[in-house]
Amino acid sequence: MSSQSAAALDAHQLYRFFRADDEEVLALRGVSISVEAGEIVAVVGPSGSGKSTLLSCLAGLDEPAAGTVRVGGRRMTGRSESMRASLRAEHVGVLFQGGNLIEHLTIAQNVRLARHLGNKRHDADSTILDGVGLLPRAAAYPAELSGGESARAGLAVALSNDPDVLLADEPTGELDGETEQRVLALFRDRADRGCAVLLVTHSPNVTAVADRVVALSDGLVAP
Repeated sequence: MSSQSAAALDAHQLYRFFRADDEEVLALRGVSISVEAGEIVAVVGPSGSGKSTLLSCLAGLDEPAAGTVRVGGRRMTGRSESMRASLRAEHVGVLFQGGNLIEHLTIAQNVRLARHLGNKRHDADSTILDGVGLLPRAAAYPAELSGGESARAGLAVALSNDPDVLLADEPTGELDGETEQRVLALFRDRADRGCAVLLVTHSPNVTAVADRVVALSDGLVAP
């Protein structure tokens, strides 16, 4: 499959289970999802429906028990951890609720490191930080940021490798209304520039800007 003909992100029949004592919990039960370049897809569903597990598998941070994930036609699943990390660094931006910031680096240094790992030189650190409204906080460390600032700093890191695919888990959960609208405009701008954007969310404002909404329930895509 060539990268020209493939969806920017394509997952087919993903299964993932976890074992707790003698019980086996199926977090994903044959989930298939794709996102085209330039498209924003919102994934919704109640807690425990498999949203975060799906995001981890799509990012190559977790390996499904079965199924395939491809980024721009390149297979993410079934490869070594180092190969998945390399593919992610070059082509995928990831923002999780737990954060993606290295505590002993300033915000500007976090952005610079992500750009270096992704071999990207397109945008200056200041351009990326200004886009999320954090240029005055470039020299701050993660522990010095408020919850909203931390979320925006994480987004700056996720965007810093100029990703082909952007994955985010509740990206506006700690933002005030004005900042949320600014961040949503950033997602739309990235999509308009050809990025495939997948957002896990409970926010009606996020689903409102999505081109398509996919609902998960008990590890399945709801009809």
